[in-house]
Amino acid sequence: MTESQEIRYDRHPVMFRNRPISFLILCLMLVLPVAALIQFRAEIMEHGPTAAIILLVLTAVSFFILLIWFARTRATRLRVSGDEIHLEEGLLSKRHVDLHVAQIRTVRVMQGFWERILRVGQIEVFTTGDNPEFTVKGMPSPHWIRDFVRKRRATAE
Repeated sequence: MTESQEIRYDRHPVMFRNRPISFLILCLMLVLPVAALIQFRAEIMEHGPTAAIILLVLTAVSFFILLIWFARTRATRLRVSGDEIHLEEGLLSKRHVDLHVAQIRTVRVMQGFWERILRVGQIEVFTTGDNPEFTVKGMPSPHWIRDFVRKRRATAE
């Protein structure tokens, strides 16, 4: 692979840094009901099986939410190699967007306060028109993409 074709950025959206509070709540909902069933099984069973079933359903729901969230993050991939930016989205059906740096007019990075601290953000890439060519949320090091496009366009001119 030549220097111009080497992969410089190859990332998926992140889970914890993108939404840390939601991630922690789901992890607690996954662990705490099971821990409560183990620690207080006699007290819980005094109230009948309904309380135990509710705790197990809570664990199952949080597990499936985390599983779906994980699958959605793995279904999106942003890659930069040479002067090309590739976006791949989807698990079963795929959407591919390939852009050359010369086609890109603007890269917009949006970050809230916590996103800035955790170094994640939303990336919007514009070519022509007012609508972005693609938008990707929860990407690590989003300013790297913007800086890469700026440097490549400056050296091309």
